[in-house]
Amino acid sequence: MKTHPDTLLGRLALAARPSRPWLHVHASSWWRRVLLAAGAQEAPLSGKLLTGATLARADLARADLTGADLTGADLVRATLFCADLTGATLIGATLFRATLIGATLFRADLTRADLTRADLTDANLFRADLTDATLTDATLFRATLARADLTSADLIGATLTGTNLAGATLYRADLTDADLAGADLTDATLARADLTDADLTDADLAGADLTDAKLTDATLARANLTDADLARANLTDATLVEVVWSEGTRWPNEQHTSLMRARSDPLGGGQWRVRSAGNSGVDMEVPPVPVS
Repeated sequence: MKTHPDTLLGRLALAARPSRPWLHVHASSWWRRVLLAAGAQEAPLSGKLLTGATLARADLARADLTGADLTGADLVRATLFCADLTGATLIGATLFRATLIGATLFRADLTRADLTRADLTDANLFRADLTDATLTDATLFRATLARADLTSADLIGATLTGTNLAGATLYRADLTDADLAGADLTDATLARADLTDADLTDADLAGADLTDAKLTDATLARANLTDADLARANLTDATLVEVVWSEGTRWPNEQHTSLMRARSDPLGGGQWRVRSAGNSGVDMEVPPVPVS
């Protein structure tokens, strides 16, 4: 079917397939969808220098931003659904309330980035650098942060339910009131981290480094602390109901070690499980869980 160039359909066809295929057309999100439906192609963004770019509220869903330099970029409320940011540089970028559901940020550099209230559900941040990043109230449900660097990151109130943080570095990270229920923290470094009021129910902390960590009022019910290092950690009023630990687990001091052994039942193979509150035994000369 032929289209007349003066009709709306004709103008759309010309915009979608211009005589100069390199012609860049700037359009709103609505027109972008219309043009793409008509056969237009988006300009590649991979490897682009976008330092300081203003992309607030931009629709970058499924965009290819691999290796792009977005240092200091304004991505406030931007939509990056399933976008590919592999190896991208986002140092100091502002991603306040940005949508990064299913995004790939493999080895991305997010040093000092502001991800306050951002949605990173199911995002892949394997080996990403989030040193000094702000993730206050961010959603990282089921995200992959294995071997990521979150040194001194602000994760206050963040949702990390079911998140993979295996081997991640969270040295001095602030996880106050964070939800880490069911998270995988095997071999993670949480030395000097603040986990006050954090929920670590069913979390796997096997082999984790929690030396000098603050776990005041934290909930570790049914958590796995096999071979974890809690030397000098603050467990004041922490809930340790049904926690599994081992001979290789280091408690804050000898008093805690004796207390936990008295409060636990052997499972075999050098492992122990802390008794539930209902089986604590009122005649014991040690306090019931929580431990303080």
